[in-house]
Amino acid sequence: MYKAAVMGDRDSIYGFAALGLDIFPETDPAQAAKRLRTLAGGNYAVVYITEALAAQIEEEIDKYRSAPLPAIILIPGLSGNTGKGIGSVRKSVEQAVGSDIIFQEN
Repeated sequence: MYKAAVMGDRDSIYGFAALGLDIFPETDPAQAAKRLRTLAGGNYAVVYITEALAAQIEEEIDKYRSAPLPAIILIPGLSGNTGKGIGSVRKSVEQAVGSDIIFQEN
């Protein structure tokens, strides 16, 4: 059975444990990249990563963009929304559909 994980700073992710997701507090980019490799090799279908942490390990995340699993989804952390999450979704949708169909409200 596949599982879901959340990576990021402890304060941003600890609430996800109440939802049944496995949490992995990471702030060091090298450790976070190693953890992502471990999760990708395990039974994790979805890995949520805070936008702040994802910005530090973009190269590692890019290795999994075309892989069927795990789906890597960026989420805002306590530091706020940087827009990287919606940008990532926009890019994926554009690749799948062939055009940008996600509109931002002003």
